[in-house]
Amino acid sequence: MTGRWLGFIVWLLCGLAFTGMGIYTYFSKKEKPFGFWANASVAPISDVKRYNRALGKLWVVFGIIFILLGLPLICGQNSAGIAVTILGASMEVIVASGVYTIKIEGKYRRKE
Repeated sequence: MTGRWLGFIVWLLCGLAFTGMGIYTYFSKKEKPFGFWANASVAPISDVKRYNRALGKLWVVFGIIFILLGLPLICGQNSAGIAVTILGASMEVIVASGVYTIKIEGKYRRKE
């Protein structure tokens, strides 16, 4: 197995982890809201079940796009397509953070 396939497989496993986390969050029966930010407490949420479903959808979409952005890794690190992977993944993180902050947290945060 060449290095480029190994790199893509690692990228794929990370994307599958994001997707799996999204599926788990979407179908969770817990009455506790899942967090988006690492090591940060979740703001008070008005409807936990719908919040978790929205967050689960975000993680599933993030994981699928993340996997697709890794496809240029198959061509090798010296190909021009690696720029698509690097810039695309960076933009994806920024967009996902914005969607969470503006749409999901803004919609389900308890108004006090």
